[in-house]
Amino acid sequence: MQHILTLNAISDSIYEALTPDRYTVSNHEEDPAGILVRSADCRQRPINPALLAFARAGAGTNNIPIEKCTEAAVAVFNTPGANANAVKELALCCMLLASRNVLEGVAWANGLVGDDIPLQVEQGKRQFVGNELSGKSLAVIGLGAIGVMVANDAEAIGMRVFGYDPFISIEHAWGLSRTVCRAGSLEELLPRCGYVTIHVPLMEGTRHFIDARVLSLMKPGAILMNLARGELVDTAALLAAVESGAVARYVTDFPEAQLLNRPGVICVPHLGATTPESEENCARMAARELDEYLALGNVNNSVNFPQCVMAPSGSYRVCAFHKNVTNMVGQIASIIASFGGNITNMINKSRGDVAYSILDLDNPLPAEAQRKLCAVEGILRVRTICLNPEVC
Repeated sequence: MQHILTLNAISDSIYEALTPDRYTVSNHEEDPAGILVRSADCRQRPINPALLAFARAGAGTNNIPIEKCTEAAVAVFNTPGANANAVKELALCCMLLASRNVLEGVAWANGLVGDDIPLQVEQGKRQFVGNELSGKSLAVIGLGAIGVMVANDAEAIGMRVFGYDPFISIEHAWGLSRTVCRAGSLEELLPRCGYVTIHVPLMEGTRHFIDARVLSLMKPGAILMNLARGELVDTAALLAAVESGAVARYVTDFPEAQLLNRPGVICVPHLGATTPESEENCARMAARELDEYLALGNVNNSVNFPQCVMAPSGSYRVCAFHKNVTNMVGQIASIIASFGGNITNMINKSRGDVAYSILDLDNPLPAEAQRKLCAVEGILRVRTICLNPEVC
């Protein structure tokens, strides 16, 4: 029985994977093997030796100490794509809000008084004339799970869509409509599009990447939408562009003091993934990733471990997280062989300075063998897992 600590209210869908016959799940578990979290700040949380993994029910992991977890051989999982439909729908909604002056019109209509409201509406509605989306050009920056869905649905309502993502995955490329135009650079993309939407992760390399230079590339009077992360946009440069009219509207899901009540700026209170469907999808996916790792050692959608998934082929499994250095797999296999272990299958994957190896065995590995593996320079953690309850 393994213990899972929850740090936020999480959908009951987690119990589809974290079944009570194998896991205890609560918000008061001590020395948990796994932690399920949504928005709770874990950056100052001590990492106990029993902890094997964090699973974040969402895409962003800036509330988890990634570097500290990697040093402690703790896997960190997130749920990319689980909230994609919710964010995609909000992106389409934001384009309409910015184009059709809906918010201003609603506020005006709610302030009308008198017995001739229909007449006032007919006389005053022209001040809120807006543009249709069909036939307009949209730039989608970032073609991950969300960006691909936004691009495809924008095209379906008649927009001409241009995509930019130098790091697009094969999986996401397969999901993208073949009529979405590919742009090779921001310089090529931005001057031709009246609408721009950002769907890239926040990293050191992307912080404030929408700066004064990038804003100057945009088509005059463009509408910019940011439903990814507030820090992707240089606020001071953005406000200058809005005030000058270079950017007609900025719609963001990440309000901050400088943006509130500013003409040309629409602040949405971080509603991108705030739907019950999205929260359930994220919780279910996070629980499944945690179960796969704790029960089988498989790594899927980790932000600090390499992707490494292998179907069971023996009765026992050895999982090693280690430095990405020469002959590490050879040393692991040699030690297993020296204790009579018969390797039926194995896989090794790397990610930057670290790597992860899975080896399936016919016979159990003695405790002494595991101690010897742990003593190898560069190995950060070794786990042995019984895959066949009938022989364990």
